Amino acid sequence: MKGGIQGMMKQVQKMQAEMEKIQGELANKTVTEESGGGMVKATANGKKELISIFIENEIISAGDKEMLEDLVVAAVNKALSSADKMAQDEMGALTKGIIPPGFNIPGV
Repeated sequence: MKGGIQGMMKQVQKMQAEMEKIQGELANKTVTEESGGGMVKATANGKKELISIFIENEIISAGDKEMLEDLVVAAVNKALSSADKMAQDEMGALTKGIIPPGFNIPGV
């Protein structure tokens, strides 16, 4: 068996380096989701970190605190879910056919 264990170890190291590169790039990629017809917008990065929240002045002046809280939660949850999907898609392209479906990759 030519290459054997050494060849496999080199391949694993190369894949690990690619995973680290992708994870670094994910920090700079963002997704924005909204709720309330765009009244509240949340932006998260590919590391699933919340980057920003935008709230229309109109909804603030309406004075409905509970509705605003619900809209913020909805927008943030959508943004984090989209960020998670983006990260899975990016890592999935690298690990396709190598790592079984459903196996969670740390840091993603």
